[in-house]
Amino acid sequence: MKIIVGHANMDLDCFGSIALIKYIYPDHQPVKSQLIHPSARKLYNLYQNRFNFLVPTDLKGKNIEHIVVVDTNSKNRVKEYFDHIENFDGQIEVWDHHPSEGSLFEDATFHSALYGANATLIGLELIKRGIKIDPEDATIALAGIYADTGNFLYENVTNDDFQVASYLIDNGASIPLVRKFLKILTEKNQISLFHDVFNRLTYKNINGHFIILSYIEIEEQVGGMAAVIEKIFEVERADAMFCVFHVNKNEQNVIIARSNTDSINLNELLQHFNGGGHVRAASASVKDQSGMMVFAQVEEHLKKSLKPALIASDIMEKDIEVIKETMDLLEASIFLEKIGHTGAPVVSKKGDLTGFMTLRDIMKGRKSDQMHSSVKGYMSKNVITGTKDITVREVEELLFKHNVGHLPIVQGRAIVGMITRTDYLRLMDNKKQNSE
Repeated sequence: MKIIVGHANMDLDCFGSIALIKYIYPDHQPVKSQLIHPSARKLYNLYQNRFNFLVPTDLKGKNIEHIVVVDTNSKNRVKEYFDHIENFDGQIEVWDHHPSEGSLFEDATFHSALYGANATLIGLELIKRGIKIDPEDATIALAGIYADTGNFLYENVTNDDFQVASYLIDNGASIPLVRKFLKILTEKNQISLFHDVFNRLTYKNINGHFIILSYIEIEEQVGGMAAVIEKIFEVERADAMFCVFHVNKNEQNVIIARSNTDSINLNELLQHFNGGGHVRAASASVKDQSGMMVFAQVEEHLKKSLKPALIASDIMEKDIEVIKETMDLLEASIFLEKIGHTGAPVVSKKGDLTGFMTLRDIMKGRKSDQMHSSVKGYMSKNVITGTKDITVREVEELLFKHNVGHLPIVQGRAIVGMITRTDYLRLMDNKKQNSE
């Protein structure tokens, strides 16, 4: 007997991976986890007959020759299947797009790459082999790619994710159905939980990162908790969010976390609580501890483990070209043309920042034929500035709130650095490249 399995609490990408991997291993039978992620239940209800899943108990007493594992590389996340397999000495092949989650399979064959979705990894192999697939399977897989890439907005997105999505659409994937599967909050209990969690948010600056924390007690675990956290995280502009649910019925604590940046690696952070997942989406379960104790442990762990956020001094230009306030407009114009900048800070004889001069300011003097007037009469005197210790998030807020293209960094009244929109855009692009 040959089987295909995915991780426990199967999500859309897991179902998408199984839908595609069947074309590579047509003689294998898929096995369903006992748990299905709420985001995937609607899809599963519609397509369960197409999958024709076995359940883990069907594996008892069977001679399993070959196991294909999709969307995880961790033995812990497929334990429910192996608990029913006796004396397995066959082969294991793993198709997974996650970083190492710990407890890796020994002597397994790994097919892995860091794509936005696991369905992309398998879809590329189908493209390579020239395999056409049914529209139903294309729809299932496309839903998985959209879900795991955040509608192609997460930083884990690669060119290959778009290529496979195009391949799936060419094979008849239904965009209207995908859109229906991706609707997050549909149940009344999810709406109620959304408001309960939203009213219990606390905001913390932890090592320069803007973190949202929330603790809530519920009588019993309900479906769709992760979807609720995702929706709140969309609304709140935070670097990361950690929510601890204490389930009174079984004294269990469920930690659900989401991140907006690869510098806050949730997969690594939640391994401290024997959890894991993606860099930007992870969860953990902690038993036999009070909820408030676990909540305090989460905050303390973040304080110890989060690397300090980038600050202005990390990204600012330190060699600053300045205009002296003794210059006239013509001299300032020639100076800006020479250095190739659209503006520069104006400093006094002592080197203190007194204003900012742009080509637009100079144009006003040129129109009125006042090019020999002092820059002091045309420069902007109300200059928006920052200090060396402000975070990149605060730099972003200053640039966009005040609609300025240059942010002088000062220490006292002396200018010690400069951050421009170009510097900010370069930083964002470097973050993207470093995450690929």
